[in-house]
Amino acid sequence: MQTTVSTKPYLIRALHEWCSDQGFTPYLVVAVRQKMQVPQEFVKNGEIVLNISYNATRNLTIGNDYISFSARFNGVSRDITIPVGAVVSIFSRENGEGMGFEYEGVPEHTGPDDAPESREPGDDEPPPRPTGRPQLRVVK
Repeated sequence: MQTTVSTKPYLIRALHEWCSDQGFTPYLVVAVRQKMQVPQEFVKNGEIVLNISYNATRNLTIGNDYISFSARFNGVSRDITIPVGAVVSIFSRENGEGMGFEYEGVPEHTGPDDAPESREPGDDEPPPRPTGRPQLRVVK
């Protein structure tokens, strides 16, 4: 029996393309768990917001399992690798339109070439489910 690939990476790619075609800036909100390859100093409340426009990234790849690119943070180039399952939303900075996703958990390793790392208890726990009406917030 063949396993199906999630629709999530396809929707992320489609919304990224839509933002780019409209001249908007696509942003990702990522739930940071374990030791993801993201700049930890920019993580707030267990999430990081990343500008994934072509102007802000280099070698952007939105694959079925991982999103990877290089970007500058405070003038320093950093390689970023994010499991697609950790993406919470993608939206346009200019008008807030986009899509939210369920946190799917992430594989035990942080990148396609990384070996599995030791895990702490509670690393796989999803963030608490918000109450009330869903909303996207614009981060500037």
